[in-house]
Amino acid sequence: MPLIPEEPQIHESVPGPRATPAAGRTAPTPRPVPGPGPRPAPPRGAPASSARPGKPGPAAPPRGPVAAPPAQRTGSPQPPAGLTSTAEAQLQLIPAPAAGAVDAADEAVDLLLDSGRAPGDILVLTTGETHPWAAHELSFGEASYWAQHDAADDVFYADATAERAAGRPVVVVAVNGGTDEATARALPTAMARAGALLIVCGDPQRINSVLGANA
Repeated sequence: MPLIPEEPQIHESVPGPRATPAAGRTAPTPRPVPGPGPRPAPPRGAPASSARPGKPGPAAPPRGPVAAPPAQRTGSPQPPAGLTSTAEAQLQLIPAPAAGAVDAADEAVDLLLDSGRAPGDILVLTTGETHPWAAHELSFGEASYWAQHDAADDVFYADATAERAAGRPVVVVAVNGGTDEATARALPTAMARAGALLIVCGDPQRINSVLGANA
């Protein structure tokens, strides 16, 4: 049964920092995520929150625009064929075109951090072009790059095919390209890596198509 897109239901309660948009990029409108209650407004005159630490390097190059968030749907989403939620991990889909999948994944990470999720709990995978953070860190060598993965104290970004990437409580997948065969392999593998939540950012029609064709 095809998946009905639904806004991410990230239920956390402890506030956390929000990343600031990279220079030269227009910040997309945040997607509304239901939560336990309204967040208190900052005191008058309080300084704006600083960028989330742990994302070093130059500003990421501008990417394609993210599609406007769809209207909130009622009812429970149905997972795509070949990718089912388990008692341990839940599945959520954020509709986005391939050109905007990385931006949508970054927004999901910001929402997770805002809701109190620890940075070290989050793994971000890409099926196509490498995430700009990963590309920057890999420029210093794989030893340094994987040392950050092993430290597990910040969000880690890797290619979906990276076998060394260990599972984490939350896995976010940006379906930003790659072959259909690679995507069909990456999504079930990502579900196996996710301890509590798998968030997939991509084109629902393509995701259902590639999983159905390889079921």
